Amino acid sequence: MQTIRVETPSAKYDVVIGSGLLETLAQRIERAVGRLPRRVFVLTSPEIWALWGHSVLRSFSEAPLVLFLPAGEQHKTMKNVERLTREMIRAGGDRGSFLIALGGGIVGDVGGFVAAIFMRGIPFVQVPTTFLAQVDSSVGGKVGVNLPEGKNLVGNFLQPRAVFGDIDALGTLPDRELRAGLMESVKAGIIRDRALVRFMEEHADAILQREPKALERVIAASVRMKADVVRRDERESGLRMILNFGHTVGHALEQATRYKAMLHGEAVGWGMVAALAVARRRGTITGAQMERMETLIYRYGPLPRLKASAARVMAATGSDKKNVGGVRRFVLPFGIGEAGVVEDVTPDEMEAAVKYMLARARVEGQ
Repeated sequence: MQTIRVETPSAKYDVVIGSGLLETLAQRIERAVGRLPRRVFVLTSPEIWALWGHSVLRSFSEAPLVLFLPAGEQHKTMKNVERLTREMIRAGGDRGSFLIALGGGIVGDVGGFVAAIFMRGIPFVQVPTTFLAQVDSSVGGKVGVNLPEGKNLVGNFLQPRAVFGDIDALGTLPDRELRAGLMESVKAGIIRDRALVRFMEEHADAILQREPKALERVIAASVRMKADVVRRDERESGLRMILNFGHTVGHALEQATRYKAMLHGEAVGWGMVAALAVARRRGTITGAQMERMETLIYRYGPLPRLKASAARVMAATGSDKKNVGGVRRFVLPFGIGEAGVVEDVTPDEMEAAVKYMLARARVEGQ
């Protein structure tokens, strides 16, 4: 078990990674935040609750009130936020309520947003059950929902009081979701952790076979990297933007395919391929470095084939929330373990990168 401290200007909290956390969840939350109030809500998906609800309930002396959010990016909407907050009101929720977000990144994002706005804000904890959520979305305080015009366009910053990532929950995770989640760890290594890149290259079999020590090593390294970035830039005014490596084109792919064709991590994987193409064209990475990073991305695939056109993907990048004043901000690697944000990527460069990505998808995609 590992505990990683996250410290930001607005909050300080622990990320706990280990086995058996769900069975002692209530006690762990109380040690982290103090005595729980009378009204405790658990937001989860029906699938996760069927798998792990009994373990969670055993830890509570008084059963929490369970709210459900259907699985799938298409349910990360303002409509569901309104439904959930109204259910909380009808169940007696008030300013003293507490929320537990139990599930993957969608549950965590929606749960955190609900906590941020319900009664002008109530405390919450993240209990991520997918690899993607454990290494990325549960840490850092970004919460929000999608609009038809783009991903995560409505949201807020609200740091959780604690994060509990139970590695045992990953045992029931479908292989495709594990591999998609690992794309965020590949990202973490490429932008800020050469040692993580080497570890993922050298121990790919152990990681993909879900050996607990290997998974714990990757999760902890990914969380430490993000915690360090968030400590330096909580509100994404500078350094934190590097965490969006692969996300500009990745979010565009999700929007262009109506959030139905691929998992978020898969879209980020292809988005990283596009970003590598821009970086190579600009000379911020060598040909050998590009080949090494691309090989690592494909090792944790397979990534899905892409059916969207270059024009449609290009159009979708225009609604990305990272754009400011009409400028498309783009994260590029400057070698392995280092990255930065550029604001002068031209439409021609972007189009060439998207076309390169689509060509690679015809070869590598499955």
